[in-house]
Amino acid sequence: MRIAQVAPLAESVPPQLYGGTERVVSWLTEELVEQGHDVTLFASGDSETSAELVRAVPQGLRLRGIRDHTASLLVMLDEVRRRASSFDVIHFHVDLLQFPAFRDSSTRCLTTLHGRLDLPDFHPVYRAFTEMPLVSISNDQRLPLPNANWLANIQHGLPEGPAPSNAHRRDYLAFLGRIAPEKRPDRAIEIAKRTGIPLKIAAKIDPADQDYFDHVIRPQLDDPLIEFIGEIGDHEKRDFLGNAIALLFPIDWPEPFGLVMIEAMKEGTPTIAWRRGSVPEVLDEGASGFIVESIEEAIVAVRMAAILDRKTVRQRFENRFTSTRMASNYVAEYERLTEQSATIPHHHRVGQDLSIPLAPLASTIKSTGGVSLSSVHRSIS
Repeated sequence: MRIAQVAPLAESVPPQLYGGTERVVSWLTEELVEQGHDVTLFASGDSETSAELVRAVPQGLRLRGIRDHTASLLVMLDEVRRRASSFDVIHFHVDLLQFPAFRDSSTRCLTTLHGRLDLPDFHPVYRAFTEMPLVSISNDQRLPLPNANWLANIQHGLPEGPAPSNAHRRDYLAFLGRIAPEKRPDRAIEIAKRTGIPLKIAAKIDPADQDYFDHVIRPQLDDPLIEFIGEIGDHEKRDFLGNAIALLFPIDWPEPFGLVMIEAMKEGTPTIAWRRGSVPEVLDEGASGFIVESIEEAIVAVRMAAILDRKTVRQRFENRFTSTRMASNYVAEYERLTEQSATIPHHHRVGQDLSIPLAPLASTIKSTGGVSLSSVHRSIS
């Protein structure tokens, strides 16, 4: 199939450091190419891919210090629109901006929603563009919009890679992701102090969360048990997660998926997570981790995680969360779309009747509450 993957522009594909959606887009793109599909990736120019790369901007926008990505995204979407007739399917990972320009071509488009959907400010868009097929990444993510045009629910997956190393030390607790109130690193710190087990925090700090870090987290870093590492990339994650007794995922928000849980699972490391959002859908209780609802339960889970069979954790990853499985599920939906599209009149097909200009769309999106995409989905963990 001829498939277009349209990535966000915050980070390169894959990201150099932190980044969730762009990482998933990379894994999906590479697996689709491996399976023999003709894939074109619309992304930043510093992306690395075996697909054809269309460079929308020279570099990922976050590392360039650009905070509002709307203008760059509109320019990229105009390029996608002009090339639309070249593709059987166009797969968007950029939230909402494409809806007005591609609504007449919805039969060969789909959008994976990577972020939270419980913010009512953005619901008017999904009510206005009901013909746009959507893919969720967890069933919990769908709950605020049960009547949206859901095409499928497809969980993330990543490449299998080598089996976990037997040389892993497993002598500390790990927190990986983003410093933010909803991620609750303060809970992770409390668990470490109460168990007496060292905690290593590998996380980025967004400008919006700098005040939280300075006033809530930084004062707690003077304990010898707590080590703040900062932002790390993929090449450092294997040892960081593999050497941990457990990953702490003490979230306090409706997590759409929680990519870091399956990254830990890949290394045979169990996760101790709060029962919020997608957590019960991702973790298999007592096999790949433990689901808790209090600090006291988490402390007990740390002791249990220390003796959990690492091979079982890894096996759950191989059974459920590989990029091969993810790509196959998406291909099934691509094929379903193209089969349905064959019955649609010619003037409604991708590449036809796409006369809607993208330049004036900023005002349209503002009126529906969807202009600042970067503020909606700053990450998926």
